[in-house]
Formats: sequence, C-alpha cells, structure tokens
Amino acid sequence: MNFDTPLVISDVEDERSRQDSLWGKQRHDYGTWLTILVEEVGEVAQAMQAAKGWGKKTDANHLYTELIHVAAVAVAIAEQVSEETQTGN
Repeated sequence: MNFDTPLVISDVEDERSRQDSLWGKQRHDYGTWLTILVEEVGEVAQAMQAAKGWGKKTDANHLYTELIHVAAVAVAIAEQVSEETQTGN
C-alpha cells in the first residue's frame, strides 16, 4: 500500500460520513447516481483546468477535495449495489 493511501481512504470515509450527515442514507436509481457522479467529476475537471490556467484560479485549490468527493460518491453507489445484491433487489 502506498504511504498516502491510508490517509486518502480515511478522507473518503470521512466524506461518506459527512454526506450521510447532510442527506441521510441516499438510495437512487442509477441514472440519478450517474448525474451526481458526473457533476462531481465536472468539478474535478474544473480544478484540473484551473491548474493549467483555463478556469477560475480558485478551483485549482480544490482538486484533492473534489477527487475525494468523486471517490465518496462512487463508494455510496457501490454500497447501494452491494446492498441490492445481498437482498436480491
């Protein structure tokens, strides 16, 4: 495991907890999940563009945070898929 991996995983877990605190346990159809995930990926793209001088300079400071958001949303989707697989839904 990479030296930074435990920190990153911990940050994703913290973000999942934050999301659950804000919105409760979310369960959506996959189309809605895709919309949420793509919106988060769009924010990653903005941060990457800013690093190249293309977007708002303030976006470049948020790349790590936005990547954690993408990972946390993907985990939330995976949680739902796992739950549905276990319950047969």
